[in-house]
Amino acid sequence: MAADSTFIDTNVLLYALDRRAVEKAPQAAAWLQYLWESQTGRCSWQVLDEFYANAVRKVGVPATVARETIGAYVAWQPVGSSLAIVERAWLWCDAAQVTYWDGKILAAAERLGCRWLLSEDFTAGRTYGSVTVINPFLTSPPK
Repeated sequence: MAADSTFIDTNVLLYALDRRAVEKAPQAAAWLQYLWESQTGRCSWQVLDEFYANAVRKVGVPATVARETIGAYVAWQPVGSSLAIVERAWLWCDAAQVTYWDGKILAAAERLGCRWLLSEDFTAGRTYGSVTVINPFLTSPPK
């Protein structure tokens, strides 16, 4: 897995900063550290938008911290929305019965050429096209 890109879902970013998530925060932080060190992390603007809204509103992260966090993840060259991503999301909605927003996650991961999707919101081990889901709270990052 070392050289393969990994798309990160919003929940992993949130748990890494959520002090109430005593069981999940260390695992989320370990995955983020691995992705930074291996330079294999990827995301989308959708993920960063969701992160900001939920970090500030639900987790209670100061807006300045959430904004700095997003600034750091710009290094992962997040993909934006486009008609191609929307159309691919619709395909996933129809083919895999996922929500539109999850379809956009899958489409963005595909667009970035990611082999892995790090998320607890999808079925661990399931493959969508060329992207396979890893639940970061059931699997530890490679050493």
